[in-house]
Amino acid sequence: MRIALLGTRGIPANYGGFETFAEELSVRLAARGHEVTVYCRENYGSSFYRGVRLVYLPTLRHKYLDTLAHTFVSTLHLLFHRADVALVCNGANALFTPLPRLTGIPVALNVDGIERLRKKWNRAGKLWFQMSEYLATLLPTAVVSDAMVIRQYYLDNYRKDSTCIAYGADAQREESTAVLGELGLEPGRYFLYVSRMEPENHALLVRMAFERVATDMKLALIGDAPYASEYIRQVRDTGDPRIVMPGGIYGKGYRELGSHCFAFIQATEVGGTHPALIEAMGRGALVIYRNTVENAEACGDAGLPFETENELTARLEQVLAMPAGERAAYSAKALARVRERYDWEVITTQYEQLFRRLKPHK
Repeated sequence: MRIALLGTRGIPANYGGFETFAEELSVRLAARGHEVTVYCRENYGSSFYRGVRLVYLPTLRHKYLDTLAHTFVSTLHLLFHRADVALVCNGANALFTPLPRLTGIPVALNVDGIERLRKKWNRAGKLWFQMSEYLATLLPTAVVSDAMVIRQYYLDNYRKDSTCIAYGADAQREESTAVLGELGLEPGRYFLYVSRMEPENHALLVRMAFERVATDMKLALIGDAPYASEYIRQVRDTGDPRIVMPGGIYGKGYRELGSHCFAFIQATEVGGTHPALIEAMGRGALVIYRNTVENAEACGDAGLPFETENELTARLEQVLAMPAGERAAYSAKALARVRERYDWEVITTQYEQLFRRLKPHK
């Protein structure tokens, strides 16, 4: 099949969850013989990446217009460079899904989480996302949710069912430790947090909770965000020498960090299945997670929940005092859960099956 993927920043992944998803899915689809095109905002100087065709198109560098502008331009390009099926990421892009359909290209829309709940959006942004939720139930050929709680949300609020396909994760560790040395970290001697540095992801809460813990271990806060400079300034406003904040780290360095941490902290409160969470689980990390329905669905009994700053501090102290055998048991459960539910090859097959159902039969 000829498959087009729109609505992300592009690949290779150097930003967030949708970009990681785009890379992992597109590369695997290409390896299975499909002609895959990913539309990108950043030009890395190559027309192909691991068998995937890259199309670089302009956008408007604006907090509220970046995604919409690029997806609109990408959609126009798609109309003249046909595909058998298109996958559009981000529910905010629902408005553009009828255009390919008018030319006979079926469109699957991955709606992600309930985006209007993110604190970074102003009133107009929240209204757009709420409108887009409704349009997502009408305009694309098919809707994809990445967690059962998101599927249920659309059923309850719009009486619209969706195809539930989770994000995937690799169930394997990275044995090398090069990036740890660069950051002054030691294997098994640091807590790890990875997310976009935005308010609803609570990096500041994690930092403040950790500062109250008496330990010589370190905390690595990994991530960045293009339109959250004031919040990032608050997160960085600490004199605690145990806290390391290098910004975003991707690829092998990111995998190394997840493979050798003492425990992984997931503090997000908005979204569906969070890639960083299940990726850490796939590397056998003991997980401490913010107790949202989405995070609990991903972790099950393989992690430890918290809801407040005080509770997170208590959880950090709990795992520091936890016997090695008990920590190993949590790690084993996390790894088993990823292998059972979030294997990338299984996820790719599910998308492949969806695309085959949507593809027009000639």
